[in-house]
Amino acid sequence: MSRTSSALGVAVIGHSFMGKAHSQAWRNVNATFDTPKVAMRVLVGRDAGTVEASARRYGWEASSIDWRASILREDVDIVDICTPGALHAEIAIFALEHGKHVLVEKPLANTVAQAQAMAEAATAAADAGVVSMLGFNYRRVPALVLARDLVAAGRLGELRQLNIRYYQDWLVDAGSPMSWRLRREEAGSGALGDLGSHAVDQVHYLTGAKVSSVSATSKTFVSRRPGAAGDEEVTVDDAIWSTLELDNGAVATVEATRMATGRKNSFRIEAYGSRGSLAFDLESLNHLQLCDSGAPAGEQGSKTILVTEPEHPYLDGWWPTGHVLGWADTFTHEIRDLLLAIEGNTQASPSFAEGLEVQRVLSAIEHSAANNCARVAPDPVPVT
Repeated sequence: MSRTSSALGVAVIGHSFMGKAHSQAWRNVNATFDTPKVAMRVLVGRDAGTVEASARRYGWEASSIDWRASILREDVDIVDICTPGALHAEIAIFALEHGKHVLVEKPLANTVAQAQAMAEAATAAADAGVVSMLGFNYRRVPALVLARDLVAAGRLGELRQLNIRYYQDWLVDAGSPMSWRLRREEAGSGALGDLGSHAVDQVHYLTGAKVSSVSATSKTFVSRRPGAAGDEEVTVDDAIWSTLELDNGAVATVEATRMATGRKNSFRIEAYGSRGSLAFDLESLNHLQLCDSGAPAGEQGSKTILVTEPEHPYLDGWWPTGHVLGWADTFTHEIRDLLLAIEGNTQASPSFAEGLEVQRVLSAIEHSAANNCARVAPDPVPVT
């Protein structure tokens, strides 16, 4: 696809947390990177008054409560889906079947069956030049792109262990109200899908390997929370712990919780190999720690790399050396990559097929947590 003067029209479905983040990215991408021009056509929500207010605030040309009509608009070329997971499959498949490029927030779907249907629709649409992409925005953190490149280049030697922990604390208070994220029919799962999906995707992204087996447990610490009509049952997990074996011989531990007091958004990744190690934390997302065991014994230890140099990933569009980036900028990087894939008529990554692989691992973790938890036998009764 050659660069033209006509803008690609965009519709975003969903306008709360993720809709706001994506709207900012669509607004900023052309000012930051040399990409095809975009036009923010329509923002879609369920309530006419609130979505109209959001559209004005975020810079959209129009608002709507009809996602089908919005997708079918002739001036809409790209559909960006930021709804709860229960709606992903229906909206994405409809858009793909009508020739629209599609971006979907993670996780791909609530079930493996839904994800499979989406991956099949994406494959069929790709034959007609339609691009689809899954929104795992942490693949667009420059420090994590650098980490992946270092692992691929063999800087850590044989990769043996990964520890990935995604900790938040916004549900610690038992009085925190119910939301769609706590209802299985809308969210699919709790911390597992919300946070654990990022962790599983990073296992795949950093290693290039696939998960061959899992062992897991999960816990719902607060089983009921206040809702609009009284207390409601929480039908998802609050936290999960899992061990993953990879087909390259490495082992990964993945933990996800929304009940870790004091942890606001800590996505901690550690990778250990035969020659070195690296560490990253989202709460310090411009830094990557690297340890090279080839240094003399008296000089060994981790060094901290400030990932803000022009040669680092995505930094060519931003600021002078040392001027740090933030969480929201990862979405601008994501939109950049989607637009360049559309322009180049190439398929984007992570693809829906990659999202399906993540969904399969999430399903295995959930199954293991529900069925394979072996209890420790109690102490024997003393014989008197």
